[in-house]
Amino acid sequence: MPEPSEPRAEIFEQSVADAAARLTKANRHALDFLMGAQKVVLEEMVFAANEMLERAQTETHLFSEFVSKMAGSHSVRDLRTMCTECGQHQIDFVRRDSERLFRHGERMLERASSLFGNKPN
Repeated sequence: MPEPSEPRAEIFEQSVADAAARLTKANRHALDFLMGAQKVVLEEMVFAANEMLERAQTETHLFSEFVSKMAGSHSVRDLRTMCTECGQHQIDFVRRDSERLFRHGERMLERASSLFGNKPN
């Protein structure tokens, strides 16, 4: 009679070992995901801070240029030319800023999809 219980014990031990291996693998995947998400969030915070600083510098530069041109204009024609030039500078700035944010959005989507799609070995 001792012989039939031995295969059952081996099967039980094997199933426990398999369950432990699956649990370990699931925990590793969860940890990898959380570490990747944390890295993405921290990089986003750094990017946002750099973008705010750069935008403030650009806006300050555009405003100082506007003020200096306003002070230098002496006629209505000069004011109209100055407004046209400054308006064009502002449009160019918004276009560049929008393109940069669009590229950043694309990178974020790629990183998020790779975070969900990749399964480490």
